[in-house]
Amino acid sequence: MKICICCSLSFTKEVLELTDKLEAAGYNVLLPNGVINKLYEKNGFDPIKAKIETNAIKAHIEKIKECDIVLVCNYTKNNIINYIGANTFLEIAFAHYYNKPIFALNPLPDQPYIYDEIMSFDIKVLDNDIAKLDKK
Repeated sequence: MKICICCSLSFTKEVLELTDKLEAAGYNVLLPNGVINKLYEKNGFDPIKAKIETNAIKAHIEKIKECDIVLVCNYTKNNIINYIGANTFLEIAFAHYYNKPIFALNPLPDQPYIYDEIMSFDIKVLDNDIAKLDKK
């Protein structure tokens, strides 16, 4: 089964650790190119420049299109618990459009500017337990 991970690039370390667990469980994991290349860790990282140069948004939407399920890795960022940023929100919308089952690693955030939309996407929360993927 192919899982496409959607996340903030600032979660690279956590996502790579999670990917090891998912692959050990037999999943084929599709990652954002920025995570694969650990762009967030590079000196002088400029997220806008990186997205333009790597065509990151379009490339990841193609991964969403080819996967079986989408897993949103939402950890704490900038004091926002279970953060979902603009780019991840965009990817969730495409997953919804392509009728992909969407899972969130952690409970959904209470972010006012996307709350209604996030709640309308029928995202299943795993409560940080990837074993629940097999039950869905």
